[in-house]
Amino acid sequence: MSDATASAENGQDITVVHLMRHGEVHNPDGVLYGRRAGYHLSELGRQMADRVAESLADRDITYVVASPLERAQETATPVAKAHGLDLVTDERLIEAANVFEGKTFGVGDGALRKPGNWKHLTNPFQPSWGEPYVEQVVRMMGALDAAKDAARGHEAVLVSHQLPIWIVRSFVEKRRLWHDPRRRQCTLASLTSFTYRGDKIVSVGYSEPARDLVPAHLLAGAKPVKGKSKAFGA
Repeated sequence: MSDATASAENGQDITVVHLMRHGEVHNPDGVLYGRRAGYHLSELGRQMADRVAESLADRDITYVVASPLERAQETATPVAKAHGLDLVTDERLIEAANVFEGKTFGVGDGALRKPGNWKHLTNPFQPSWGEPYVEQVVRMMGALDAAKDAARGHEAVLVSHQLPIWIVRSFVEKRRLWHDPRRRQCTLASLTSFTYRGDKIVSVGYSEPARDLVPAHLLAGAKPVKGKSKAFGA
């Protein structure tokens, strides 16, 4: 038996990987920005990032990595700085692809009544309008496992986006992948934390260090408000 295996069996090899959603984005036109470049944190979003960095200041974080998109990089930077770490980029943490990227697609905007959109809404189980859920699971699990190996015995912070975070959590917790987006427990600047014993995930936790900064209509379970869609806050 290797030393690493013995350590894991004794409960000593514990690694925590925090999947953090980025902070609020400056998006005055309310578009679904998806993977588009040029979308940065708002002033409130920067406050959220700083708040989470403060909440993690005393944690044993040895690895910080982010999606290549600006909003994720900007959210991760205060965490990396607080721990004196270089920020790593992992393409696998990127937002899910979506055919409605660049468009407004929210409550009350009439998007579902447009015939041109119907062909993309035929299969909510895959989903037909974007990157398949299974593909999101594969790449996100790869990013989680890489972070677990890089921070073994310590903690890591990975900054990603709402849908990929929720999908990989659903997979780990053995829930169906298709879901009502309004029910995602993954608010802005939240932490979904995976605890590993050795190479096995043994628990999943969730926290919202910046909850008091999050607009009420963007909190998990909030009732959609016309003109304030959650769709583009991904």
